[in-house]
Amino acid sequence: MILYEYPFNERIRTYLRLEHLFLRLAELMSRSDPLDHHFALATIFEVMDVGARADLKSDVLRDLDKQKQILNSYRGNPAIAESVLDKVIAQLESNFSALNGLAGKAGQSLTENDWLMSIRSRVGIPGGTCEFDLPAYFAWQHRSPDVRQLDLQRWASTLAPLAESIHLLLKMLRDSGSPQKVIAVGGQFQQNLPQGRTFQLLRLALDPTLEVIPEISGNRLMVSIRLMRHEADDRLHASNEDGAFELTLCS
Repeated sequence: MILYEYPFNERIRTYLRLEHLFLRLAELMSRSDPLDHHFALATIFEVMDVGARADLKSDVLRDLDKQKQILNSYRGNPAIAESVLDKVIAQLESNFSALNGLAGKAGQSLTENDWLMSIRSRVGIPGGTCEFDLPAYFAWQHRSPDVRQLDLQRWASTLAPLAESIHLLLKMLRDSGSPQKVIAVGGQFQQNLPQGRTFQLLRLALDPTLEVIPEISGNRLMVSIRLMRHEADDRLHASNEDGAFELTLCS
């Protein structure tokens, strides 16, 4: 199944973008080729760009504290395993303390590294990191993979509290939804959202053999999905066939 996700607000959109970047960074750092490490470093800079939003850190801390309060309200419930509850709350507290202990925005400490910032200033320029522009960076790329990986781990460690916090918050959000099987009749699906609940994330699981792509739009009142096909002219065309998929609304 191919899983598509659609955020209903800007905060969750930012979380998903950061999660995407952190997953990419982990994959690239595990490899040994200099080109992979170049893009790992570029990904660190992308995280810093996304994390430059002034209220991001406070949003994450607020969400961690909110989840902790919600879980604490479950204490004494016979249907809840206290040991599991304690473990999750401890994880929330640990992430809150680690993130709260970081000064400034995501990657703030890296901005004091002039060598890294010289690379960051040129990485967005086409061909801007050639050896004649950044000879020191070119030399770094010729160091052993182990040395480069240690450097990348050291730089990425400043982003780890944010990465772990967002991973936990998104996991808890995803676990809050119950999947339902639906059918897009004639390639179209529309559903009014239950009132009294604020949904933050839509998840759509689609069988790849259908060879359709969902176009999703939504707000606090309703969600609309249109199934499209990527045709030979490299354009998307609306599908007129019925298509089944699994829909999950997470709050």
